[in-house]
Amino acid sequence: MTANTDPSAAAPPPLSGAAALFLDFDGTLVPIAARPQDVQVPAWVRPTLHALAARLNGALAIVSGRPIAQLDDFLAPLRPIAAGAHGAEWRDAHGAVRQVAAPPPDSVVRQAHALAARHAGLIFEPKSSGLSLHYRARPELEAECRDALMAALAAIPGASDDWEWLHGHCVFELKQRAVSKGSAVQALLLQPLFAGRQPVFVGDDRTDEDGIAAVQAAGGFGVRVGGGVTRARYRLADPASVGAWLRTALEPDTTSQENRAA
Repeated sequence: MTANTDPSAAAPPPLSGAAALFLDFDGTLVPIAARPQDVQVPAWVRPTLHALAARLNGALAIVSGRPIAQLDDFLAPLRPIAAGAHGAEWRDAHGAVRQVAAPPPDSVVRQAHALAARHAGLIFEPKSSGLSLHYRARPELEAECRDALMAALAAIPGASDDWEWLHGHCVFELKQRAVSKGSAVQALLLQPLFAGRQPVFVGDDRTDEDGIAAVQAAGGFGVRVGGGVTRARYRLADPASVGAWLRTALEPDTTSQENRAA
């Protein structure tokens, strides 16, 4: 599909009650913060997710680069169906968690940790199946971080067959090639709650493009939040716009009511 670079691309159509909804977290439901632990969950998020899950008969999932445990901390008391760590783990409607666990290469972990130790403002975030290096507070270090991290992975024979770097909003993330947000979406679409529905993925950066591609290949549509090149058919400006769009799906269908009255 042709990439969409138009920041004024059309807003998505109203969300159908027959949709299977997949939502990124950072930059989509919550504004991005300088440090990942500092994000503030807007007041609308929890009640809207709760109501939408009921409206969609449970066919709603959060799909994030964060571990599921972090998502639970931010969204408590909700425990939604979720995929974390870019698809390395996902939780079904019964609460069962499936994992594709693999520790990242030691030398790459050491390089990321050394960069964070050497430069104030960089944040090293270890994960069970990868890692993240955040440089939002030091954007001038992007090239140094990229070159050092890419070189560390390339120095290990065969490691690039199993691991890859993702470049998100001021973050480099190491993940297994075997998993992605797209593979998480594909797995969830096989679950009874999601099967046979129109899949919709909403995300804000390059790490979400696999999820967007997966839903569009399955007959649904993607929504890009903010700017940037995307394969998504539609675009919303920011998390507040996402919230406004999601809440329209909870409004009474006045057309149906008028038809019944007639």
